[in-house]
Amino acid sequence: MSRALRASLVSLLVGSALALPLTGRAVTQAPFDLSERLEVALNQSEGNVAALRSLFTPEQFGGLEERYRQFSSRFPQLNWSVRPGTPTSDGRSTMQIGVSGRRQQDGLSYSFYANQRLAVTTESGLITNQEILSDQSVMTSAKESLPISLLIPDSVLTGSRYDVDVVVEKPLGDALLAGGLIALTPEQVLGQESPDIQLQPLGGGGLFKSVQAPFKPGIQTWAALLVHPEGVVSVSKQVRVVDDKSQLQP
Repeated sequence: MSRALRASLVSLLVGSALALPLTGRAVTQAPFDLSERLEVALNQSEGNVAALRSLFTPEQFGGLEERYRQFSSRFPQLNWSVRPGTPTSDGRSTMQIGVSGRRQQDGLSYSFYANQRLAVTTESGLITNQEILSDQSVMTSAKESLPISLLIPDSVLTGSRYDVDVVVEKPLGDALLAGGLIALTPEQVLGQESPDIQLQPLGGGGLFKSVQAPFKPGIQTWAALLVHPEGVVSVSKQVRVVDDKSQLQP
């Protein structure tokens, strides 16, 4: 298994570290400044989680603290941004969360970026419930910015077929590209496990797969690895599987 892949899958914590299971349906509009307070808390120096803890109920923060510490220790150069988003159809507030950073490993420099849309409910100014509506990340060892597009839906209907495309925007000419794709189990995501991904020769445009959604609602998480002449690229993407068309995101 590639060391680059092992490192890159830690970026899945950008999603899993901020979202715990949704346990209730009571909806309370979050304060307008909550996104700003969360951004400040996430950008605190490594190991200082007091500001982050002050935004959550104890039940919600229980599993978050350790994952946040682990993520910060593995990626010490982080820049978080949090912006208020459009409310969901059921009235929950949303946040657009982005994070970028760099790390050194085995003599190589890796850069990554990730973004997520998070729905939250609050009570007395504290976050009581959370749900990830979309989440994706890209990590690369390329020295220069390598334009990659993830053409993967945020949500799909149960049992439907859909495309998982990782497109390399920069022409390769006569160079070769190899890659592979795998669906991660919830246990692999939560446990930060690194799966083996079988690499195969690809066309110059990237990785293109047609996949099928499960027949029960839930979450599919995809991990892809591309070996590019300029470096290794790994991506992750969450897809929500729903059984009602009204739950599909535009």
